[in-house]
Amino acid sequence: MKPFMPKLVYFEPDALEYPLGQKLLKKFEQMDVEIRQTTSHNQVRNLPGDNDFQKYRVAKSTLVVGIRKTLKFDTSKPSAEYAIPFATGCMGHCHYCYLQTTMGSKPYIRTYVNVEEILEAADKYMAERAPDITRFEASCTSDIVGIDHLTHTLKHAIEHFGKSELGRLRFVTKFHHVDHLLDANHQGKTRFRFSVNADYVIKNFEPGTSPLHLRIEAAGKVARAGYPLGFIVAPIYLHEGWQEGYYHMFERLDSELPAHVRDDITFEFIQHRFTKPAKRVIEKNYPMTKLELDEEKRRYKWGRYGIGKYIYSREEEEDIKSHLSTYMEKFFPKAKLEYFT
Repeated sequence: MKPFMPKLVYFEPDALEYPLGQKLLKKFEQMDVEIRQTTSHNQVRNLPGDNDFQKYRVAKSTLVVGIRKTLKFDTSKPSAEYAIPFATGCMGHCHYCYLQTTMGSKPYIRTYVNVEEILEAADKYMAERAPDITRFEASCTSDIVGIDHLTHTLKHAIEHFGKSELGRLRFVTKFHHVDHLLDANHQGKTRFRFSVNADYVIKNFEPGTSPLHLRIEAAGKVARAGYPLGFIVAPIYLHEGWQEGYYHMFERLDSELPAHVRDDITFEFIQHRFTKPAKRVIEKNYPMTKLELDEEKRRYKWGRYGIGKYIYSREEEEDIKSHLSTYMEKFFPKAKLEYFT
């Protein structure tokens, strides 16, 4: 699987006032990529395609290079104190992804070139919380690794946090294109996490992302490069043979990871959930999906901002937690389960 390469790139005028914006323009001018100008990402319209289905897929291969105007960071519980915004959107086609609804009608990918301003804002948040450690999550609204071979924004941020006393960086990815990050001077202050799942889930619901064996191979590289390592098992999805599927996933992790990293591995378990708005968008964008979205088979749980979600029944939830916790304790007895939700 080759790294992501956009077919269409838009540049906001202000982006070219920053070194990274100029660098990316020169890079794309040397490639077989269509380049357009736009006054704002909100003006990115009239994407090629005869219908919404085609335009959605074009948008997923479109990159908008701009600046991040809002430097007030959102909170990011339970993963971190703050979300640090380097990019939004994702090139993956995960059927269940919450970005289906949060990105709304703008599923294109955006990367921000005012990186130093974003990092300066992070430094201020650290100073406000001193002497406490402040964690920043870099993948709340994107899979930042998926575009970093083009921008190297993440690599720069890793080295920035490596120099900080009170800052910690975290991100998660479904891509294996990590080689350029292996020599970053991270100083152990960035936790590199991979999203992993049973083969059934990746095969049926995560098109456009790296297969499990390549993610696990990349995790081994990251571990040997000295990064603190973590895994998000999400969404945990009940399918025929799910117990064996997730057991096999843990087996493969166990066979790849070196012994010296096992004292400091984290896991996060997130069961599959959906909202009514998400269901409508998923069925529109992926009309042939096998994803089970039957409200009658789920338990309704109120969420933040008054938007409820459909999750598994309490019995199913306990079954999931019991099985995956048992697998984790068998293969990684010193690992920490950060949360189950």
